[in-house]
Amino acid sequence: MIKKLIIFLLINFGALALGGFFTNAGVNGDWYVNLNKAPWTPPGWVFGTAWTAIMICFSIFMAYAWDEVANKNTLLTLFIIQLILNIGWNPVFFEYKWVLTGLIVISSLTLLLFYFFFNYRKTMKAKIFLLAPYMIWLCIATSLNAYVLINN
Repeated sequence: MIKKLIIFLLINFGALALGGFFTNAGVNGDWYVNLNKAPWTPPGWVFGTAWTAIMICFSIFMAYAWDEVANKNTLLTLFIIQLILNIGWNPVFFEYKWVLTGLIVISSLTLLLFYFFFNYRKTMKAKIFLLAPYMIWLCIATSLNAYVLINN
């Protein structure tokens, strides 16, 4: 269990670092600074704190799921799609400034996490709630992206 947890922590925090490469420059750039952002946009420090907690919970979930889910190929495929969408949103939104495409990417990621939740809830039992921080944050992030699309 500990070995799997370490592997998922390394992968997930590696993905965050890669996504952060695009985010850090974008957040401080003129384009993002001058956007009309949602009134509920959290202060910058909240993003780092939230993603740290989310990736710890998600890594714990994945380590348990790896032991408990019968079809590891499906689990791994969903995990990889999640990684691609999670990392991919950052350059799409911040580097290329494709706000609509960003909304499609983050909405897809949100739906995928809800799929994880409903697909694995019986197998994972109470451990399924380790996905709750990720799901809640994605709902907020999706609304922030949608606000930017509608109001800019």
